[in-house]
Amino acid sequence: MFARPSAPVTVIIVNFNGGEYLLRCLSCLAEQDTPPERIVLIDNCSTDGSAAAAREWVTRDGRLAARLEQIDSAVNSGFAVANNRAVDACTTEFVALLNPDAFPDRGWLTALVAAARQHPEAASFGSWQRLDGRPGLLDGVGDVYHISGVAWRDGHGKVCGERYEPDGEIFSACAAAAVYRRQAFLEVGGFDEDFFCYFEDVDLGFRLRLAGYAARAVAAAGVSHVSAASTGGSRSDFAVYHGHRNLVWCFLKNMPFPLVVLLLPGHIALLFYDLALFTLRGCGAAVVAAKWHAIVGLPKFLGKRRAVQATRRASCREIWRIMDHRCWPKSRRTRADEAG
Repeated sequence: MFARPSAPVTVIIVNFNGGEYLLRCLSCLAEQDTPPERIVLIDNCSTDGSAAAAREWVTRDGRLAARLEQIDSAVNSGFAVANNRAVDACTTEFVALLNPDAFPDRGWLTALVAAARQHPEAASFGSWQRLDGRPGLLDGVGDVYHISGVAWRDGHGKVCGERYEPDGEIFSACAAAAVYRRQAFLEVGGFDEDFFCYFEDVDLGFRLRLAGYAARAVAAAGVSHVSAASTGGSRSDFAVYHGHRNLVWCFLKNMPFPLVVLLLPGHIALLFYDLALFTLRGCGAAVVAAKWHAIVGLPKFLGKRRAVQATRRASCREIWRIMDHRCWPKSRRTRADEAG
């Protein structure tokens, strides 16, 4: 049991075939300078034995036993559903979402909670993510949202240290390792469960923006991140399908109407660009299916759009300010190609 004072945070880990990564993640949590008040581990019907291995590790190690609750789901309900259920059930002021393939530094939670106390205008706080196994390279420091509707992790692949070390405002936090104000998370409805996984954190971040909340990156909150460890890699058909379907829904649901009129041609151009690019990569069928199902789902999402826009507090000017306006980034790794 922890002897140190805990933070008013529930750490939520949604596991699906996390394997040894999950045990490493739990070990990092056990070593936090400021331990969480509670940890909820939800296993989404893993088939690799990681759920049993985690339960055995917690019992044997003992440091997390008093604070950790493990829930084994009979079905894989997806990242969005599992996190929503956990946030609904917890009572702490903050919730920290942590992927099984994200390994936080000892001061990770301390830094995130300190930033939340210092910046009451913000509802989400993203970590400074390094690429695990690739010393000196960043995985990202929060999400960039481009005016075309694509998003990517800011700084991905850049060198850590003096060349790239921001600590400030971002469009949204990457939910692989982030802290949210629980009340704000619930206020905007949590993750959209129709997304299942991928891009759901960008969608949540967009809705928090529309509700008037800021988002910040916290350079002192370091984690090492593998990315897409349990979904077959960032270019698997599963990842490509969900990412490229969900980015359409995110854009059309959240973008204020004056900006939709202005930016829709660019979003349509992105659609054709993706079709060409991923066909060359051998994933054309997955992208075609993604875009088709995005269109099929539009009536439902237009209904969601009305609800989102009816409660919008941020101005079009504010949403425009925080987006990336370049005609097209010279290089990008989109959140449609990444684990979220």
